[in-house]
Amino acid sequence: MPEVIAVENLCYTYPDGQPALCGVSLSIQEGETVALIGPNGAGKSTLLFHLNGLLHSHDGAVRVLGQIVHDKNLKTIRRQVGVVFQNPDNQLFSPTVFDDVAFGPLNLGMKEAEVRSAVQQALEAVGMTGYEKRSPHHMSLGEKRRIAIATVLAMSPAVLVLDEPSANLDPGGKWHLIELLRSLPQTKLIVSHDLEMVQELCSRAIVIDGGRVVADGAQQDIMKDKTLLMAHRLAAPNL
Repeated sequence: MPEVIAVENLCYTYPDGQPALCGVSLSIQEGETVALIGPNGAGKSTLLFHLNGLLHSHDGAVRVLGQIVHDKNLKTIRRQVGVVFQNPDNQLFSPTVFDDVAFGPLNLGMKEAEVRSAVQQALEAVGMTGYEKRSPHHMSLGEKRRIAIATVLAMSPAVLVLDEPSANLDPGGKWHLIELLRSLPQTKLIVSHDLEMVQELCSRAIVIDGGRVVADGAQQDIMKDKTLLMAHRLAAPNL
């Protein structure tokens, strides 16, 4: 399958001198659903933010659909890689759902009819048709998360990157989200501590700790390796 994301020997140190990534290399192929797992502070979110240029390092390279991520092509890269943040309130800032979902297409310069079509298709994909005039700020967390995903889908990305998508959801909300993500055709990278969700959605898992990739393999094999999971402060799921 074609390579969608390639990270090559990526290193990153925060301005305060705190190292976050050291020699990270990985590749994700079109159509894969991959989990990125590891303890708090492992470097997961830092890596995530490099995939669409929210952070940038001169030490190593990140390629999306063959293009190296740099300042001159960020608009193109961010259309191709849609990031859904852990807190949906970081993505929902407009008075209505329609305005939030339309924000990206409008910034792409789409015509009014194209914007309305993009919003309609994105809301339909997340099961939120009819919510266009609602205020996102008065919705449940599960509804907000679906709308946040819709804001990204409206840009027609090739890749979805989701940061802790099941965080703080009740069991019913989590399983609705799992079914939604399973229905989406995009290549997906899911950053999560929820290994039950990883088991349900992902065919492959990458373990990162101390800013390094320490394991990369079939999800089933990673989940069965209790020694590996315990060594990196991850709770082995019930198999």
